[in-house]
Amino acid sequence: MNELQSLGLRLEHDSVADRRGGAGPSDHKAVNIGGKTVMVPVATVTASSSPFVAAQPDAHGISVIRHGERALAKIAFPRQPRFYRLQTLDGVPYSHIATLHAADVLATTLLQSCIRYNNRQKSCQFCAIGQSLAAGKTILRKTPQQLAEVARAAVLLDNVKHMVMTTGTPNATDRGAAILCESTRAVKAAVDLPIQGQCEPPDQDSWFERMKTSGIDSLGMHLEAVTPEVRARIMPGKAAVPLTRYMDAFDVAVAVFGRGEVSTYILAGLGDTIEAILSVCEQLTGKGVYPFVVPFVPIVGTPLEHHPSPDPRFMQDILQPLGAMLKQAGLHSADLKAGCAKCGACSALSAYEV
Repeated sequence: MNELQSLGLRLEHDSVADRRGGAGPSDHKAVNIGGKTVMVPVATVTASSSPFVAAQPDAHGISVIRHGERALAKIAFPRQPRFYRLQTLDGVPYSHIATLHAADVLATTLLQSCIRYNNRQKSCQFCAIGQSLAAGKTILRKTPQQLAEVARAAVLLDNVKHMVMTTGTPNATDRGAAILCESTRAVKAAVDLPIQGQCEPPDQDSWFERMKTSGIDSLGMHLEAVTPEVRARIMPGKAAVPLTRYMDAFDVAVAVFGRGEVSTYILAGLGDTIEAILSVCEQLTGKGVYPFVVPFVPIVGTPLEHHPSPDPRFMQDILQPLGAMLKQAGLHSADLKAGCAKCGACSALSAYEV
C-alpha cells in the first residue's frame, strides 16, 4: 500500500471516474484491495510513470494490478454511490454538495474558496480547492439545508458511516468554525451521523466548546508541514498561524473533544525530515492528538504538480515508529468517531498501529 500511494497507479481504462481537484484526496481513485478500500493517486504526474498498472476490469468489476509482467493482486473499484443520481429541488446534483470518500465516508468542502487561494504569494502551494469549482463539479457554498438533505440520502441509500466537513478559510478570526457549527447542526437534525469538522485554529478558544455543542464529534486542525521553514515556503499564508498557536489549540481541543478525537493531517514529502516529523508526532501523541501522516500527492494544476512524491521507504521509516507511538499513547484510528484518520484510506498508518 505504501508503494501504491507514493508511486500511484496507471490505468489501462477510463471507465471509473477519478476525483480531480478540491480538498482531500484529489486526483485519486478509490480501490478495494485485500478487503480494504484505499485512495490511490491515478491522475498525477507521478502516477503517469508508475510501475503499477491496472488492467481493464472484467464483467464482475475485478481488475489486476501488474508490475511489469508480474501480476500482484486483484482489485475492485467501488460502484458509484446511489445518492449521486439525485439532485436538489433547485437542480443541484447531490454529488456537487458532498462526495463519497473511500467506502463509507461522506465528505464536503463547505466553502469552496479561501481568503488566500487567489494569491499565490500566500496560498498553500499544494491546494486545488478552486479546481473542482472552476470545472463546474461543485458549488461555492453549500447551505446547511442542502448538506442535511444529502447526508440523509447518503446514509439511507449508501450506508455512509461518518462525515467529514472541511472548508476553505473564510476569514482570519473564527477561520471557518462558524460555518462548521451551522452546517453540523442542520445535518444532526436530519440524521444521526458522526461528524468530523476541519478548520484552522480559531482565534478564540471558546469556539471549541461551540463546535462540540453544535454536534461536531471529532476535530481536525491540519498542520500539513511541521517545521517553520517548510511551512513558510509551502504555505506562506497559513504559516502566519504559528506552530505555537496550533499546539495551544490542540491542548484546549483535546480537553473539549477527548483524547484521540482531535487529529492533524501531516503531508510527508514536502521537505520536513523524518526526524522532524517524528519529533512533532511525539509531542502530538503525548497531548492525545492523532497525527495522521500521509504521503504528499502532487496535484495537477497546482504550483507543486511536479514536486516528487515521497519514496515508499521514507514513508515506512515514519509510519513504523509512529505506529509504535500511537500504540503506546493508546490512540487507535478504529476508536475515533469520525474523520480522515478513522477512514485511513489515504495512508497505510493504521496497519502500523498493531
